[in-house]
Amino acid sequence: MTLYWDDGMVRLYLGDALTMLRELPTASVDCVVTSPPYYSLRDYGIDGQYGMEGSPAEYVETMRLVFAEARRILADDGTLWLNIGDTYYSGRGNPGPNSADAKQRARRGWVRPVDRCSQPWGIKKSLIGIPWQVAFALQQDRWGLRAAITWRRLTAVPEPSAHDRPWRTTEPVFMFTKQPRYWFDRTALGGDEDVWTIEPDRSLDSGDHSAPFPVALPMRCIGAGCKPGGVVLDMFAGTGTTCEAARKLGRKAIGIDLNPASLDIAVKHRLSQGDLFREAS
Repeated sequence: MTLYWDDGMVRLYLGDALTMLRELPTASVDCVVTSPPYYSLRDYGIDGQYGMEGSPAEYVETMRLVFAEARRILADDGTLWLNIGDTYYSGRGNPGPNSADAKQRARRGWVRPVDRCSQPWGIKKSLIGIPWQVAFALQQDRWGLRAAITWRRLTAVPEPSAHDRPWRTTEPVFMFTKQPRYWFDRTALGGDEDVWTIEPDRSLDSGDHSAPFPVALPMRCIGAGCKPGGVVLDMFAGTGTTCEAARKLGRKAIGIDLNPASLDIAVKHRLSQGDLFREAS
């Protein structure tokens, strides 16, 4: 495993989520809080990136494999909190030259799966239903689905293409458990129960990297689902939001990400304490 950062409270690893998870000990974490790359949303230009599988079914299977390994790593009384967004199928072919990453796609000679024409799994302009497809796949793997929370964002970014439908202002956050009995502190919910109004955090938006996942969201998940002194895992750590939240609450954290640029942001803007950064292998 390639250790990217370790300050005694937070450890960051650079590498593929599934590969890294297979190296972690069984029942070694108390809570998993994560938001994987959404299906066919953004091309990061990194070999092995998740989210760009050829079909929704392939993406769902990738997620199933990752969370099956996370289930092994999770303690019996632990919880999993999964934020995952949906995607529309456009079927429009190559995107126009003004799209966010058109130049990168053109250079690679590649079209997002949701833009490819005449896909048998796609209906034009239709939501694919990715979050619930993933949730049902995890249920089939014996995860207990305890709650489907609605994350409400009052200042969600308008969708210019949505001239004939409502803009999306919510995303699901699923709460899963490994066993029927688990550690849970409902006082951490602050009385919001299954609708959480939390504003996105765009303070670290930079170029192709957007981080609307606000620290208040994993803080609520961790407070409710991780025992004091426990260990939190985020296998899609991104810019380190979950790890930052864990440390704020006095829990240790393990973060994994394939993108070194994301981990750089995590270290410099969320976790850095001056001289604690080190690289090792």
